[in-house]
Amino acid sequence: MTKGFDCSTPLTVPTAAAFVNDGYLFVARYLVPSGFKALTKSEADVISKAGLQLVSVFETTANRALGGRTAGLADGATALQVAKQVGQPVGSCIYFAVDFDASSTQMATIIAYIQAASEATPAYTTGVYGSYSVMEAVRQAGVCSHYWQTYAWSGGKKSAFIQIYQYLNDVTEHGIGIDHDESYGNEGWWNTISPPDPPVSYPLAASDANAIIPFLSAGYGATSSPDAREEFHRLANELRKASGQPEQ
Repeated sequence: MTKGFDCSTPLTVPTAAAFVNDGYLFVARYLVPSGFKALTKSEADVISKAGLQLVSVFETTANRALGGRTAGLADGATALQVAKQVGQPVGSCIYFAVDFDASSTQMATIIAYIQAASEATPAYTTGVYGSYSVMEAVRQAGVCSHYWQTYAWSGGKKSAFIQIYQYLNDVTEHGIGIDHDESYGNEGWWNTISPPDPPVSYPLAASDANAIIPFLSAGYGATSSPDAREEFHRLANELRKASGQPEQ
């Protein structure tokens, strides 16, 4: 279980550091194009450098999912654009919010929204945020792969397959309002700190190795030192191994 939070207030260097010091490992922020709660590239960098992972959630209005397929396609396209702007790497997750007490009669429309959002963001995995009933209905429909449940409107029920669980709302910490979350793996989170490039490997042709080895053999023959001869022999075998030839 991993400790996290979500908030609508952008994090600064001091607040990000304060949350890290309190043991938080991730923060969910809003992947929206504008407004006071919008995540920016500079904030994403601040969060990443502090040591927090980011969870992206798209939400413009609480009941936006009731716009169905048309809204899902539009929101997915917008989320895709913003994800590129803030540096979210492909393969990570974008959660789309269903932030209201959805009824059973609204589930078909909500499912159509999530499915369309997923279709519009093929380079990313897709998640849904919402109540227990939303989790269950969307999971059964199979239209996304990640699930973030809120305890709100859930009647004490908790889905068994979720990646993130929001268990407390409206808490003030370090001067900002947050909600408490915990996660269980495969969250689809991300950061803007790129891993180091792997070392470049240059293949050595056998012909090139065999052109160099005679020079080592000449050095071997020119010395009577056992240690030097052992080193010339070792270097020749390293060239053979690097070029796919048997040692001698």
